Amino acid sequence: MEKVQGEMEIERWERSEELSDAEKKVIQETWSRVYTNCEDVGVSILIRFFVKFPSAKQYFSQFKHMEDPLEMERTPQLRKHARRVMGAVNTVVENINDSEKVSSVLALVGKAHALKHKVEPVYFKFFTGVMLEVIAEEYANDFTPEVQRAWTKVKSLIYTHVTAAYKEVWNSLGDRGLGAGGVTYGGSRWPHFPVAHSSLNCSAGLGSFKVLSPPAPIQQST
Repeated sequence: MEKVQGEMEIERWERSEELSDAEKKVIQETWSRVYTNCEDVGVSILIRFFVKFPSAKQYFSQFKHMEDPLEMERTPQLRKHARRVMGAVNTVVENINDSEKVSSVLALVGKAHALKHKVEPVYFKFFTGVMLEVIAEEYANDFTPEVQRAWTKVKSLIYTHVTAAYKEVWNSLGDRGLGAGGVTYGGSRWPHFPVAHSSLNCSAGLGSFKVLSPPAPIQQST
C-alpha cells in the first residue's frame, strides 16, 4: 500500500562534507569490490528504489505499469539502466581525488535529468539513500561505521552537485521553467516537470520532447 506525500516538503539546502584522503581511499577500496558485480548490484538497487518509491517508475515507459519486482528484474531495459547508473557512480569514485572532474560529471548528470529526462531532483536524494542501503547490506563485512560515514559523505556529494546543476538550469530558464505546478524546497522554486515518456531510454541522444501531463505526486510505499 502506498502513501501519497503530496507536495514536496521544504528541505534544507544540503552541502556536502569534504572527504579526507583516508576516506577517499576507503571509498575506492570498497567500491572496487562492489563494482566487480556491478550489474547485479545495480539491479538490486533499482528494484528496491522502485519498490520503495513506485512513483519513480513514471519516468520509465518500460517499467511504469509493472508491479512485480521479479518482472522488472527480467527486463533488459532495467539491467541496461543498472549498468549505466553503476558506470556513472564508478566514474565519480574513480575521480574522487579530482574535485573538478567529479563536479563536471555530476553536472552533466544533473542537467541531463533536468532537461532531457524531466526527473524531479528529490529522486536523487531517494536513490542515493537506497543505493547506500543496498550496498551496506550486501557488503556488510566491509561496511564498518567508518566506511558508512565516508559513503554518507559521497551520497551528500552526489546530491549536492546534481541539485546544483538543476538550480543552474532552472535559474537560466527563469519563470519559463516553473509554471503553476512548481514547488519550493531548499530555498528555491522548482518545477513539476512535464514527462516525455517516449524519450526515457537512457541511452537515447538529445532530441525533442513531447510534453505530456505533469508527473504524479511522489509516493513512498509503507
